[in-house]
Amino acid sequence: MSTVHVDRSIDARGLPCPGPLMMLIGAIREADVGGVIEVLSSDDGSKTDIPAWITKSGHELVSVVTEEGYWRFVARKAR
Repeated sequence: MSTVHVDRSIDARGLPCPGPLMMLIGAIREADVGGVIEVLSSDDGSKTDIPAWITKSGHELVSVVTEEGYWRFVARKAR
């Protein structure tokens, strides 16, 4: 498995929905096209909300990894 360079990491563990998603949206807006953002979230809603938003907004969901007690989402800004 190749390692993706992460340009910005957001630790949103412990924040309730929609906090992690809103932090990702802000980071995507600030990132350059091709920028990679990682979000760590322990909120159950993020498991579906973050991938759905990434897909709906036309960006790339690079990976979703289940860690102990949280998820690691990695997204690439596509436009």
